[in-house]
Amino acid sequence: MTRRPNILFIMMDQLAPQVLRPYGGAVCRTPNIERLAEEGVVFENAYCNYPICAPARFSFMSGRLPSRIGSFDNACELPSEVPTFAHYLRVMGYHTCLSGKMHFVGADQLHGFEDRVTTDVYPSDFKWTTDWSLGPTHWTPWYHSMRAVLGAGPWRRSVNTSYDEEVSVAACRWLHDHADLDDGRPFLLATSFISPHDPYLAPPPHWDRYRDDEIDDPRVGEIPLDERDAHSRRLHYTIGRHMDEIAPADIRRARRAYYAVMSWLDERVGRVLETLEAIGERDRTIVVLSADHGDMLGERGLWFKMCFFEWSVRVPMIVHAPGMYRARRVKENVSLFDLFPTFLEWAGDGDPPELVAPTDGAGLAGLAAGSADGWPDTAYSEYCGEGAESPILMVRRGRWKYIHCEDDPPLLYDLESDPDELENLAGTEAAQAVESELREAVFRQWDPANLKQRVIESQRRRLFLHEALTIGRRTPWDFNPIRDASREYVRDDGDIQGIYDPAWSDQKR
Repeated sequence: MTRRPNILFIMMDQLAPQVLRPYGGAVCRTPNIERLAEEGVVFENAYCNYPICAPARFSFMSGRLPSRIGSFDNACELPSEVPTFAHYLRVMGYHTCLSGKMHFVGADQLHGFEDRVTTDVYPSDFKWTTDWSLGPTHWTPWYHSMRAVLGAGPWRRSVNTSYDEEVSVAACRWLHDHADLDDGRPFLLATSFISPHDPYLAPPPHWDRYRDDEIDDPRVGEIPLDERDAHSRRLHYTIGRHMDEIAPADIRRARRAYYAVMSWLDERVGRVLETLEAIGERDRTIVVLSADHGDMLGERGLWFKMCFFEWSVRVPMIVHAPGMYRARRVKENVSLFDLFPTFLEWAGDGDPPELVAPTDGAGLAGLAAGSADGWPDTAYSEYCGEGAESPILMVRRGRWKYIHCEDDPPLLYDLESDPDELENLAGTEAAQAVESELREAVFRQWDPANLKQRVIESQRRRLFLHEALTIGRRTPWDFNPIRDASREYVRDDGDIQGIYDPAWSDQKR
């Protein structure tokens, strides 16, 4: 690349990498994503820093653990004073745009993006504030429920597919508009879909591409409730599993719909990539594909996310830049907040700007180029949302995963010998040294008691504020895309030729 690269970040919502062929999946068909992986760098062990939507995204955008910026659940603000990669890239001369979901909460719905071409899809207020005072088995209607599983199947139109169609169209339109602007600036475009997030409703033509008899069962079947770890027992109630019976046919139907939605979504990814080609920027653009978290998809009897088992906390991460990196697979542990410094490395041509606030991540350029020298091989994740009563904290280092919560017995898994996380080695003599080392890592990274107090205080404030702001006239924080139709198409001076040849139009004027 002879100039600073463009960056196209494609984010999925609730995409378990295990379903994709580049990550070992055998059923789901996503040719555009597969081509990115074949030609790109596949990070095999990438993790989210929080297994629900908003905090995971805020961590990615800020390069920080969510708790460091006061993001504890899906109804917390990303403070406006926290610098994001979008702020830095604007200062560095990039044209930045968000098309799609980022689950911003609060009055600031841009957080550094110069353009935002769609609204969001979830509440931007404090409505979804977690309330630990209700107890760990409390269920409320805005939580997930088994209706998403029992109602899975073909569906002509859903909120998710309608939204994602708009996201892809708006992203392609913005790419053309940026090319027409031709102001010499490289771009960063975040194209962020809500699919394949539940509900599992698939467009009928894509549903018909799959058959029930080809859908794989969960690798680990349902574990009896009294044999589960403490948090999995709580999640049984959090996701409403206690209210509905789920049969094997229901599981298969939901997984079939999930695969079908991914095939549909892969076509939208293809449209964005085709637009890059059409505007002549494909070879000058680094494409990064990832997700905010995974989906348990019936593994162990669990659904959705909110836990630290691999199907929930792992994410795909693919970097496609054939002009910079040859195709390879990276085994080292990385996480979403590592993308913040990576974007700055790329935008700064190896010389990132001076930071005005600390970050927790480390740049991935060296790993992408094949060098793991000095890489800590460690990923951190945390959870303080519904279903918990105290912070739940995860460290993945090398082959080991350790999970700490003051309310629960610890969990320790050797993912190399036990990829399905069936044997808890915590408390065993053979793993004593590793457990001690990772427990120390938890307490170096977090102060669990202080964090718990901060979470409870934040919940009380936000629950009060939400109640206050629903009294009388309500002023929503939701983002309305700015669009001036009077300046589009053949308007203003009516220069028809300018539509097709802006340079000629400028000379004429």
